[in-house]
Amino acid sequence: MASEDLYVQGARVWIPDCVEVWRVAEITRGYKEGDAILHVRLEDGSALAYPIEFQLPPLCNPDCLSGADDLVALSYLHEPAVLHSLRRRFLEANVIYTYCGIILVAINPYKSLPIYEEEVIYAYSGREIGDMDPHIFALAEEAYKQMVRFGKKQSLIISGESGAGKTASAKYAMRYFTTVGGCLGDTSMEEKVLASSPVMEAFGNAKTTRNDNSSRFGKYIEIGFSQAHVTGATIKTYLLEKSRVTFQAKAERNYHIFYQLCASATLPELQGLGLRGAESFHYTCQGQCAAAQSTNDAADLDSTRHAFSLLGVPEANQLELFSILAAILHLGNIVVRGRDRRGDGCFVEPADEALGLFCSLLGVEASQVTRWLCHRKLVTAGETYLKPLSRQQALDSRDALAKHMYGQVFRWMVSRVNRALRSLEGHRTSIGILDIYGFEMFEINSFEQFCINYANEKLQQLFNLHVFRLEQEDYVSEEIPWVFIDFCDNQPCIELIEGRLGILDLLNEECKMPQGSDGSWAQKLYQTHLNSSHFQKPKRPTDAFVVCHFAGKVEYQCDGFVEKNRDAVPEELVGLLRASKDDACCKVWLSQLGSVQSALLAEIFLEEGDGPTSLQSRRSSGPRIAGRPSRRSLPSSQKSKKSISSQFKASLNQLMETLSSTAAHYIRCIKPNDGKQPFVFDSRRAVEQLRACGVLETIRISASGYPSRWTYQEFLERYRALVSREELMGTNEKQICSLALERLLQDPSKYQCGKSKVFFRAGQVAYLEELRYRRLRAACILLQRHLRGWLARRRFGRACAAAVCLQRHARGMLARRLAMMLRRTRAAVMLQKTRRMVLARRSYLRMRQAVITIQAFARGMFARRLYQQMVWHQKAVVIQAAVRGWLARTHYARLRGAVIYLQCCYRRVRACRELRRLRVEARSVEHYKQLHKGMEIKVIQLQCRLDEQSSSTVSRAGNSSSVECSPTTLLLAASAVAIWAQEKQRLVEQLSGLNAAHTEEVQRLQAEMQRLREDVARDTRVQQLQERLAELERHSMKSCLGQEVEELRQRLAEVEAMKRQLGEERDALIQRMLEQSQDLEEQHQRAARESQGLLQELEEERARYQSLVQEYTRLEQGYENLRDEVAFHRGLEERWQPTPEGPQPSGEVLLNGSVGQDPFEKAYLLLLGQLNAVNEELARTREELRRSKAPVEPEERKPLDFLKRRNIAEMLGLGRSPEKVAVDDDLKHAYDAVQVANRLLASQLREEKQQHEEEVEGLHLNICSLKQLSQQQAALIQDLQRHQGQEGLQHHVLRLKEENWELAQKLEKQERTTLKLQKQLRAYAKQIQELTVKREATGPVQEFAASTVVLSQSPIVPSLAGLSQAMLVWRKEDEGRIIKAIITDYKPQSSPGTLPDLPAYILFLCFRHADHCCDELRARSLLDAAINAIKRVMKVLGFGVLKHSDDFDMVALWLANTCRLLNCLRQYSQDESYWQGNTARQNEHRLQNVDPQSSCCSLGALAVQLYQQLIRTAEKCLKPMIVAAMLESEPIQGLSSSCPPGHHRSLAAPTHTLPELLQQLGSFHAALDRHGLAPSVGHQALRQLLFLVSGTTLNYLLLRKDTCSWSCGIQLRYNISQLEQWLRAEGLQQSGAHEVLEPLVQAAQLLQVKKVTEEDAGALCSLCTVLSPQQVVKILRAYTPAVGLEERISPSFISSVEKRLQDQYGGGPSQLLVDTSHLFPVHLPFTASPLHLDELRIPDTLNLAFLVRL
Repeated sequence: MASEDLYVQGARVWIPDCVEVWRVAEITRGYKEGDAILHVRLEDGSALAYPIEFQLPPLCNPDCLSGADDLVALSYLHEPAVLHSLRRRFLEANVIYTYCGIILVAINPYKSLPIYEEEVIYAYSGREIGDMDPHIFALAEEAYKQMVRFGKKQSLIISGESGAGKTASAKYAMRYFTTVGGCLGDTSMEEKVLASSPVMEAFGNAKTTRNDNSSRFGKYIEIGFSQAHVTGATIKTYLLEKSRVTFQAKAERNYHIFYQLCASATLPELQGLGLRGAESFHYTCQGQCAAAQSTNDAADLDSTRHAFSLLGVPEANQLELFSILAAILHLGNIVVRGRDRRGDGCFVEPADEALGLFCSLLGVEASQVTRWLCHRKLVTAGETYLKPLSRQQALDSRDALAKHMYGQVFRWMVSRVNRALRSLEGHRTSIGILDIYGFEMFEINSFEQFCINYANEKLQQLFNLHVFRLEQEDYVSEEIPWVFIDFCDNQPCIELIEGRLGILDLLNEECKMPQGSDGSWAQKLYQTHLNSSHFQKPKRPTDAFVVCHFAGKVEYQCDGFVEKNRDAVPEELVGLLRASKDDACCKVWLSQLGSVQSALLAEIFLEEGDGPTSLQSRRSSGPRIAGRPSRRSLPSSQKSKKSISSQFKASLNQLMETLSSTAAHYIRCIKPNDGKQPFVFDSRRAVEQLRACGVLETIRISASGYPSRWTYQEFLERYRALVSREELMGTNEKQICSLALERLLQDPSKYQCGKSKVFFRAGQVAYLEELRYRRLRAACILLQRHLRGWLARRRFGRACAAAVCLQRHARGMLARRLAMMLRRTRAAVMLQKTRRMVLARRSYLRMRQAVITIQAFARGMFARRLYQQMVWHQKAVVIQAAVRGWLARTHYARLRGAVIYLQCCYRRVRACRELRRLRVEARSVEHYKQLHKGMEIKVIQLQCRLDEQSSSTVSRAGNSSSVECSPTTLLLAASAVAIWAQEKQRLVEQLSGLNAAHTEEVQRLQAEMQRLREDVARDTRVQQLQERLAELERHSMKSCLGQEVEELRQRLAEVEAMKRQLGEERDALIQRMLEQSQDLEEQHQRAARESQGLLQELEEERARYQSLVQEYTRLEQGYENLRDEVAFHRGLEERWQPTPEGPQPSGEVLLNGSVGQDPFEKAYLLLLGQLNAVNEELARTREELRRSKAPVEPEERKPLDFLKRRNIAEMLGLGRSPEKVAVDDDLKHAYDAVQVANRLLASQLREEKQQHEEEVEGLHLNICSLKQLSQQQAALIQDLQRHQGQEGLQHHVLRLKEENWELAQKLEKQERTTLKLQKQLRAYAKQIQELTVKREATGPVQEFAASTVVLSQSPIVPSLAGLSQAMLVWRKEDEGRIIKAIITDYKPQSSPGTLPDLPAYILFLCFRHADHCCDELRARSLLDAAINAIKRVMKVLGFGVLKHSDDFDMVALWLANTCRLLNCLRQYSQDESYWQGNTARQNEHRLQNVDPQSSCCSLGALAVQLYQQLIRTAEKCLKPMIVAAMLESEPIQGLSSSCPPGHHRSLAAPTHTLPELLQQLGSFHAALDRHGLAPSVGHQALRQLLFLVSGTTLNYLLLRKDTCSWSCGIQLRYNISQLEQWLRAEGLQQSGAHEVLEPLVQAAQLLQVKKVTEEDAGALCSLCTVLSPQQVVKILRAYTPAVGLEERISPSFISSVEKRLQDQYGGGPSQLLVDTSHLFPVHLPFTASPLHLDELRIPDTLNLAFLVRL
């Protein structure tokens, strides 16, 4: 494809950037051949002209390919694409693992992630590497699977910079192998393998500027396997950084072990080592960082010592090792002083405290140490000289000794770990884990960096060859044309380092020279390798050289190379230490002359190649006088000692051979930033590491071939839209793909068709994605065009029909309006005529009446005025007399009332205010009552209208909260408002009538006045009277109108005030009702919380009890296994050892047994300690139950007492004054509702209290029984321990004790039988006289009873007349036959039609016979034998002899029988609470003599164990089906094609489907019903199994990114609906299954909802109420949008959801995966048996003829 077709306008490219390394830009002008500039626009909108010098910038991949799990799946494979994918996955999805071909790229998150739990390990176990998200567990599972399948050794090569997470990755891989592989034989091997990590970290890790726990050595851990089980391990180390012992840079620390010892210096066992704080020692204070933030040195020392103990290192050896480490610290504090300024000599003070501690700890003489620290011995051909050393040379000698001592300690520690991890039987295959340093390039690079980079060169060469071989194998297997892929071969660089006359060869040669130095070695390098392309000389005039490594150029400083390569150690000091013989201290070093010394320290100092030469020659006590000087010669040990580079080269070559013989798996750890900040990605640092670790080289090799590979099925599913109809007519998928590719990709070199895959060149998948997008876009446009046209046509047709309809109706309306107008016009004329006639007549009559009225008023006015004058005169006289008397009385009253007024002023004011308030309330109530008179009909109408309005209001309001008020209160308010409105309307009408009358009156008077003016000339008096009357009338009318208007205003104000008052009363009443409802709601919630808390406590106690039962079962199983193993070993010993001639006393046996010669004594003691721990746990549980039971009753009575004490009126917020009685009547319904709620709450509390008391009592009984069982178990172990003795006398003593016990039992039985016979004889003597009359009738019965008694050898029953038919007579000797017939060999198929719980009934009938005979021991023995037999049957089932379905049926059978036997013991016991459902015949069969309480406890514990085994059996059958049925099967076809490229699914069809899963669940449910288990037990089992289905599905959904999509959510929701439909069909709605499926339902809904805006975030948070915030965020980060249909979820949206969830649920830690191993507490209900015992029929096939029914 031409560049012009790719670099078009709108295409995105990568532009180099100095800060972000690469930036995205969009092409604004298409590229044409020959253009020198490419016009692009950056993300910030700025334009850029990018110059094209050599090649065009790399293209961006489509969005659907970004963030792919495998970087090789990218269409364009180059550096920016890899960097962008890693950054996007790391920052947006918080995913730290990514595949890059065969490499797993791991980015250190610097944050603890919940992806390494045990559930995650089991989720990846057994899965293919492409089925789950990238993870180190997936790579470990791939290595483990290949090892098991092909038997070939595997290796995991982990590399990276310091702080990239190499050590953590190695630990996770080790934990995966030990968890999945387990251990064979030695159960502690797994703990030993894991315990090696803290030991290696303590001695080999240190804090650096880049990492707080940096490994300063390389290690290769080889884990051995035999039969897929871990059998042992071996650790090999490489290049320990010994220089860190004596020197640390700033902000760095020495090895962790030194700081751990200093932090624990106060321990008693370390008091004699002279330790202090780390800042007090020279070797630990140079970095000025004595404490690290992320470490706790004291606690780490405890972990180290615990790990040593697990590895088998005794405490004494640990203390000796710590003394040597303390001696190293004291050695660094020895002060060396110079003798003079020239520095020719030096000395050490004899009183130096550090010197004394060093010598005392190692047992050497201080004078000898001082001498050889300050002198050097020179040996010539025949003479020896002592040369004094300068102060600096003495310090170097001291540091060399310290480094050598620590190196030997580290070597011994590694050898001791290997000895503990070594397997005696060896291993067939192994998996190696190489945790080695990555490529290092610092400002100053020395000998250590050179060796590290040399090792990485070798590993990179091996990696390149491995990648090249895999590419070649893939091409050859697919039979496509193979073209040689050129890759960067670093063999010349390796030859430069290790070849003949290479850097290492010249360095070793220089070290052999007596006067060899770093400068001369550098000159030799320049002369030899300056012409090499991989060797350069720096421009600066220093002794340095540059090597061109595969990861870049590195400049090495030559200073220190020669000295570090020699690793010279003062032989005199070493010999002095070897010759030490101080037994009081630590007995440090080994003397090869046979001296008695510590074997530990001999192992520590012994070097490879040390021979048995004498050390006496090395102990010179003084200088020897030389006759003539001689040249210096090296010691013999140094001549034969290999250099460090030679040792490292040899070990590296051996490592390469080991790795070449294994199948390698690569893990590249990346350090995202240097600040150790969580989820911060520095692109520049990441690119440097990607280039150094070979990831980009892998990309380059893949890109040079065919990087994109699709199966034909995947290609057709993805690109079916691009295939034509003619091409689909092909015979097979390969032909269809070939035809389509010939048309789509016209260049045959861009693709190749293999046998099962089609291979694409880089960029072709992106081109196909573009074609697919265009085709889908065109199809969408076509669909939209047709849909929009259809919608427009339908809209136009509807508009036309509507217009015609409107015109028809409008014309009709106009015609009707015209006819109506004509009729109204005619009617108006008639009305006008009649109206005018009426008005004229009314005017005449009104005028006549007015004249008469005026005359009457005028005459009366004159008369009244005369009378008024007379009255006023008389009244004035009376008033004057009254006023004079009043003044006199007032003077006296004022003096007297002033005092009273002052006293009562405040009271009167308050009384007046209260009076006014009461008057207002009384007036309002009275007015309210008057308004109600005669308003019954209106009230009913208003109530109906109010109901209609309230219903319409509710429908409009929807989900909004509304004020709840009583109907009576609303009716009162509505009626008051209606009355006020009517009153207002009446007053307005009255006012308008008065105005109209006034107007008419004024007009009439004006007309009258006009006529009077015409007659003024005739009658002046009438005119004056008329004027006066008009004036009076005007004044009177104005005053009347003013008064009426004022009255109307007052009445209107009163109505307004009444309205406001009614509104206030209504608001207050509503507020009170709201407060009342809130109080009731709070009380209900409080009671619900308390009841929920009680239920939760009960569930916790039940779960704790069942966990104790499970722990007891595990201990009992371990005890049985241990007992079998002891019996087996004892049998072997009896077979091979002779029987002792004579017995020894038992006391001696026990004494000898306690010496510790028995190899199983420790195991017994351990088991006994575990049983004691169980007993203590039981006691603690019983005490907690007693404490929790005490506050139950007061807490339960709190809500009832509260409701009783509190007054209803007070709760409603109303007083009890007479004025508020009407309001109380209005709230009657609220009072009734409160009473109903109180009664309901009280009844619920009583029921919960009763249920809680019953369950607590049951728990007490179960705990007591479990304690008794534990005590019996401890007694058995003690008996077993008591019977252990010496090897030769054990069998004989056991046989004698067994015989003694049998004789004692027989004697006790005979005595008991004699006593019973004597009692029965006395009873028979008394009954002789009573039985004389019925002798003939009772004779046969007595004879039969006597025969049965003789036959069974059991005591004679007290009363033969009271014998019932509901028992089976059996003997003690028949116990084994009974157990074998009805339990061990019982097969329900052999007796069809019988009861499923028939064995339980038979056991109970035998138990009744023992009860009737008062033989409690025989009854308990029978039940104990039955319980043990059932456990043995279940143990046989645990070995997987049968199929899963058969196992389930068998476990269900014995669970049903155990429950039935338990219920029978309860039903027929003396406890009256179980008699309620019994009939009269069943009550006759009650137990009389034996108390079955303890047996009920044992059977209850056994039932719980059987239920747990039932669940485990069902889980084994369901687990392989869940993921395939719920996630991988596709009941809705066609949705899988939306899966984007890069997320390839498994090719094989799902092994199981949802109908198969439902069928299996149905078979389980049918089996439970078939065996007669209680329905509640079946519901609990189904709930547990559906919890497993939900949890497993959700876990795999969280761990697989390809399942987090919209289509998968649709499929999952459909599958869940099928499960719910099955539950409804089976009648299991009330089993609690819907609650356990709710997390899965919410996860499916989460995948389907919209995820764009803040409103969507709020809706999503309100939706996910069961999922934890961590699970929600994980699903959102892993969500894969449909290409072209959805947008990727923005990081801001995920952050918003995460913040909302944290605010909603708190920021506490939450678990990511569901714990599918969790078992809900089971409750076994009591169900009475409806069967009568005397009606039971026993089939003959059981062979129980020896049991006689009475």
